[in-house]
Amino acid sequence: MFKKPAQKRLRLLISGILSAALLITAGCGAQSSEDKASNNKGQTTVVKHAMGETKVAGKPKRVVVLTNEGLEALLSVGVKPVGAVRAFSGGGTWYPHLKAEMKGVKDVGLETQPNLEAIAALKPDLIIGNKVRQEKVYNHLSAIAPTVFAEQLSGDWQNNLKLYTTAVGKKEAGEKVIADFDKRVNHIQDQLKEQGKQDTKVSVVRFLPGQTRIYYKDSFPGVILDQVGLKRPKSQDKNEFAQEVTKERIPDMDGDALFYFTYQETGGSNEGSEVEKEWTHDALWKKLQAVKSDHAYKVDDIIWTTAGGVKAANLLLDDIEKYLIKK
Repeated sequence: MFKKPAQKRLRLLISGILSAALLITAGCGAQSSEDKASNNKGQTTVVKHAMGETKVAGKPKRVVVLTNEGLEALLSVGVKPVGAVRAFSGGGTWYPHLKAEMKGVKDVGLETQPNLEAIAALKPDLIIGNKVRQEKVYNHLSAIAPTVFAEQLSGDWQNNLKLYTTAVGKKEAGEKVIADFDKRVNHIQDQLKEQGKQDTKVSVVRFLPGQTRIYYKDSFPGVILDQVGLKRPKSQDKNEFAQEVTKERIPDMDGDALFYFTYQETGGSNEGSEVEKEWTHDALWKKLQAVKSDHAYKVDDIIWTTAGGVKAANLLLDDIEKYLIKK
């Protein structure tokens, strides 16, 4: 996660953070972050998670969240964090579909490299993260505040939401969020069946700087498409995440409908869009049945894969309704 030239600076930073913590607690004796949590008002909950068990006192008031899917989970149950990691793309600090809810929230770096000093300065009483992104700094985070990690990302957002909302004392609210989503999924299933579209085969393609991927079933969009009962082309009917492909594989992108999206890093070059332009102007792309029948749909990369949380999931359902269901 951290490049070697930065390791020395990181060690010095952690040393400074821990020294400051010792000064703060000097008058009352040294305590671990979990011991301090148990002294707060409210019942202490032992939360089992990817890194073990963590004691969380009551309903934490100062939460720092280190993944966007975690951020969306908290916002969905009315919990605004004091700090959150910034967007990977979208042209701003926060993803556009979340911006209105993020007033006053502090930027604490990227998912792949959270700013430990900024996190410590916020004096959180709970830190929420993910093993995939921040395993290497879990011990450092735990020295700042009680820390809870989910195991996976991609299509695992529902299980992660249950973990996060339990950690912040909003278990029932989290269960309702999932129930409401499942209700929408069931409604879309019914609509697809009524219109004879339950066997529609949906292809998913992503363009990135320097590469193109076909997304399979074990991905954020793949899991949701499976939930609503849509099928995948035979070449994409795999319980895998995604595969980088060359132009010779364009025929494998065909389907009754094709959803494609392009990653554009904030402040980055226009390379992703150039890749999209190159591929969608290729003769093989133009021969795809989905393209020839005007069933190839360009959708938002942030919603279809980058954000990865419950709010994005609901917006993805909006796209399915918009493009596949007749009103």
